[in-house]
Amino acid sequence: MEEALKDNMIGALENVIDPELGIDIVNLGLIYNVDLDDDGLCTVTMTLTAMGCPLAAHIEQDVKHALSDIPEIKEINVEIVWNPPWGKDKMSRYAKIALGIPD
Repeated sequence: MEEALKDNMIGALENVIDPELGIDIVNLGLIYNVDLDDDGLCTVTMTLTAMGCPLAAHIEQDVKHALSDIPEIKEINVEIVWNPPWGKDKMSRYAKIALGIPD
């Protein structure tokens, strides 16, 4: 996958806001990988801030919606994983500042 397309996909995912924290899922460090195969299948490997998150289905739908406007993507698969576990160390500097978390 070309780098410009991957950047476009990550940019689209920056529009997906975690409803509990009010910060996008990219800056929260929830996105572990995005991939697009030759058939147009986009696979997003991500985690959530906590197991059993009641908003998991909502966030998954928002991810699919955010990527749906990219013409190269024909189908979207969201894989939620728990390893490696998410931690505050995965957050961007922007997210830490916005949430008042010391760097």
